[in-house]
Amino acid sequence: MKVRIKFAKYGAMKFIGHLDMMRFFQKAVRRAEIDVKYSEGFSPHQIMSFAAPLGVGIESRGEYMDLEVLSMSAPEDMKDALNRVMVEGVEVLAVNVLPDQTKNAMASVAAASYCLQMKEGGFPVDDLSGKIRQFYEQDHIPYTKETKKSVIELDLKQGIYEIGAQDGAIHMLVDASSGGNIKPTVVFEKFCAFAGCDISASDIQVTRLETYTNLAKEGEPRQLVPLLLQN
Repeated sequence: MKVRIKFAKYGAMKFIGHLDMMRFFQKAVRRAEIDVKYSEGFSPHQIMSFAAPLGVGIESRGEYMDLEVLSMSAPEDMKDALNRVMVEGVEVLAVNVLPDQTKNAMASVAAASYCLQMKEGGFPVDDLSGKIRQFYEQDHIPYTKETKKSVIELDLKQGIYEIGAQDGAIHMLVDASSGGNIKPTVVFEKFCAFAGCDISASDIQVTRLETYTNLAKEGEPRQLVPLLLQN
């Protein structure tokens, strides 16, 4: 039986890297006495996978992991059992049982939404909404991506699905698939270059609000839904 767990990560825990979060949840599952399924072989491990690893320093209200279990009573019971062994800065928000044929969380990710706020005060940009609209109305937003093996020229706009300002914060919905994976900090850097503002990445707090899968078939318009609702 496969279950999908949605959790939040915030406060001091935002500085914990992906591998340490995996180890944390492995211990939490044991302490919560969940009847988890283990792999076979000489080194059995819990069958667990995470949707989209979060960058260090980024908070989130929409993280996901899949866990295979041998038995369970009810999703709410599992949620409560896990939260009893969580530390401050990690909270299980929901648990959902998945059909057996559902693709794992990592393979299902299509997009993610983010909120960017100044840690102190507001963005020093006149008419923030207007500047963002002008930024997004560009025909192309060129971006040079450097990898270990090559340098790739990309059009960043293709991976920005929505962007705007609300209540002094910048909100964006971007491609988070394995083939795209647009980092919100890269979009912010390109916006700052466009708007002529000098803001360090260390001056902003990035929060992932939700992670989505795309239910549309090939050739159809995107139909994004939260990973928790995938079936």
